[in-house]
Amino acid sequence: MATLLGARGKGDIAVWGVPMDFTASWRPGSRFAYDSIKLVSHGLELYSPYFDRSLENVAFEDAGDAELIWGNVSSSLEAIREQAEEILNTGKKLISIGGDHLVTYPLIQATKKKYPNLAVVHFDAHTDLRETFLGDKLSHATVLRHVANEVGSKSLAQIGIRSGEREEFIWGHENTHFFPDREWEIIPAAKEVTKLFAGRPIYITLDIDVLDPAYAPGTGTPEPGGCTSKELFRALYLLLENLNVIGADIVEIAPDYDSTERTAFMGAKLLREMLIGMSK
Repeated sequence: MATLLGARGKGDIAVWGVPMDFTASWRPGSRFAYDSIKLVSHGLELYSPYFDRSLENVAFEDAGDAELIWGNVSSSLEAIREQAEEILNTGKKLISIGGDHLVTYPLIQATKKKYPNLAVVHFDAHTDLRETFLGDKLSHATVLRHVANEVGSKSLAQIGIRSGEREEFIWGHENTHFFPDREWEIIPAAKEVTKLFAGRPIYITLDIDVLDPAYAPGTGTPEPGGCTSKELFRALYLLLENLNVIGADIVEIAPDYDSTERTAFMGAKLLREMLIGMSK
């Protein structure tokens, strides 16, 4: 995927880094995810056997990094929203690499402005449905509550969930399309989502900790008991093949906690498959 480092201003899909990890509640460092993914992508083939296509045949651009107001959460979120709107207004689809999960909130705000009937598919170990966390309303632990308020709770599907407060699980069951790990494997859950959201523009937000830490140790809040990488790819393919995916993000990759770089390689391959799947 060396071409990810190539020319800007060209392509139907833009990829950019959103290096904000200001609300990390355990281990920071996800601000370095995009640089790490680009570095390891030199060792990844351009060809996807699943799609039988190569990135050489996909028109996309590296849009660099979002410009943030360092240390200021609310101002940085506003800056992310504004810059995402600028990219989307060029007619491009947008794939964003976080950053902690809170970056998804302004990305959804920008995307919904362009696609009013937007539905969101959320892969994660955590519910992220708190109203506040440690006294703050703006946190990676509250982000999906904000997203639910933005798009409507029944326009949100949550897959792979296995951690959170009891109240969050109750709220999720009562309000979103909630597929917790205890009740749903991620592949059947993804199949159900293809029925629920058929015909709608879809945004996928993928927290890398949906995977068991054996497959992705480089993350801020690892949660044992997750899915395998093969299961995650199969679920992702179901969405990419059967739904109109117009935007996505991959968040919470913190490369400093994985000396093997397998988490970054996982992010790079997820990005490759998203680029090819979204370009059809």
